[in-house]
Amino acid sequence: MARDILSNLTPARGSRRRVKRIGRGQGSGHGGTATKGHKGARSRSGHKFKLWFEGGQMPLLRRIPKFGFKPHNRIEAQIVNVETLERLVSTKRIEGSVVTPEVLYKAGVVSKKDVPVKILGEGELKSKVEVSAHAFSKSALEKIQAAGGKATVLSQ
Repeated sequence: MARDILSNLTPARGSRRRVKRIGRGQGSGHGGTATKGHKGARSRSGHKFKLWFEGGQMPLLRRIPKFGFKPHNRIEAQIVNVETLERLVSTKRIEGSVVTPEVLYKAGVVSKKDVPVKILGEGELKSKVEVSAHAFSKSALEKIQAAGGKATVLSQ
C-alpha cells in the first residue's frame, strides 16, 4: 500500500511553474525574437551591461560632487581616554597596574585586537598605571606622568 502512495505523489497545485524555453523555435511560443524584443544591445548576443550602467545617462558616480582628500594609507586607531583607564583601575576590571592593548581587549574597552590603540587625555587620572599603547596624545602623556605612571609606545 505504501508503494502506491509514493508513486502517486505530486507537488502542491501552483507550487511549480513551467520553464520558459527561450530560443527553441516558433512552436515554443517564444519564437522570433526569443522574448528579447527588437533591436538594441539587449537583443544581441554577447550583451552584458555593468551593474551600474544607466542606459547611457550620466552615471550616479559621475553625477555626485567629489571634494576633499582621503589618504589611502591612513591608520585608523581605536581611542581610549584617560578617564576610561581610571574607571577600569577603580572598579578593578583590570588586574594590577599594567595596561596593554591585550588587557583593554579582554576588558571590552577596545573591540579589535589587530587595530592600533591611541590613548587620549580626556578626564582625570589619579591611579599610578603603566600604559603601553601604539600612540599617546600630549595631554594623556602629561596626565599619566603626573599621576606617577609610565607610558610606553608600542611599534605598529
